[in-house]
Amino acid sequence: MIDFELRLENEYILLRPIEEKDLPELLLLTSIPDMWRFYTHDLSSLEGIRGWAKPALDKERLQFVIIDKNSQQLVGATAFGNISQRDKRLEIGWTWLGREFQGTGINNQVKKLMLSHCFEVLELERVEFKTDVLNLQARKSLKNIGAIEEGVLRSHTLMTKDRRRDTIYYSILKSEWNYVKRENDW
Repeated sequence: MIDFELRLENEYILLRPIEEKDLPELLLLTSIPDMWRFYTHDLSSLEGIRGWAKPALDKERLQFVIIDKNSQQLVGATAFGNISQRDKRLEIGWTWLGREFQGTGINNQVKKLMLSHCFEVLELERVEFKTDVLNLQARKSLKNIGAIEEGVLRSHTLMTKDRRRDTIYYSILKSEWNYVKRENDW
């Protein structure tokens, strides 16, 4: 179902599979430890980035780097994971942007490319998202793109500094895609 060489792009951004050689450049965007309080890994060190990237480098999830096509600069990362071919669903997640690129509209462009691919090319039935219940910025972004809040799994995930996170799930279904696309002017 997933092509681990997949590239997605529009006139503004390019999503391409992460490579080992990208890690030092990504580290330039991730060096602020406070950025990772709602994330499952602390990416402020090369060791942290390597641990986070290992499933992608091992082809367990399709992790993309996000490239701003105007500057040809890496600006963050996102992924397709938790793939179930039988159930025709996957999760979009592991998404982050360097601080200077947050709030610039890049995340909406990323989600547009990924959701279009999921529903129009892969013909999936469901796309899932999950985040820390405390991450109000991510929750707002998911609601803004039309994802539906489904519920909270308590003490679901181990976070950095041994905190247990309550995870909130969202989804978009195939039957909702045309509405989501229209509402977002995609």
